Amino acid sequence: MLRNLLATFLGLVVGMAWNGALIELNSSVLFPMPEGMDPGDLEAFQAYLDTLPATAFLVVMAAHLGQAGLGGWVAARLSGSRPVRQALVVGAISMIGGLMMLFLVDGPVWMWVEVPLYLVLAWLAGRAVERSRSPRS
Repeated sequence: MLRNLLATFLGLVVGMAWNGALIELNSSVLFPMPEGMDPGDLEAFQAYLDTLPATAFLVVMAAHLGQAGLGGWVAARLSGSRPVRQALVVGAISMIGGLMMLFLVDGPVWMWVEVPLYLVLAWLAGRAVERSRSPRS
């Protein structure tokens, strides 16, 4: 049980690192935020988001879904048992974070397509690990 908890924690850490790296790339390099803008100022942040093209939101989607998929794979790989469950826990926590952002800011409506994909990618990651552990016949 302790191994599974640690695996889930490490999966979340790796997934959040992936997410953070892509979001940083997006907001600092690809589509830089205005100089001196505080991302905690929701009005200013929303004004920035309103200027972004669709490709910026595709990077955000890759960040979010990568958190669920990569983080889920790490959790599944490190788990002692039930890799799919561990991956799905990471996917569910990632999905909650994504939903919070979707409700907090106004992005494109098509971003809502990512909501079920958190669990799909986490499940696929867990199944891949589960299959790799199965003895070949």
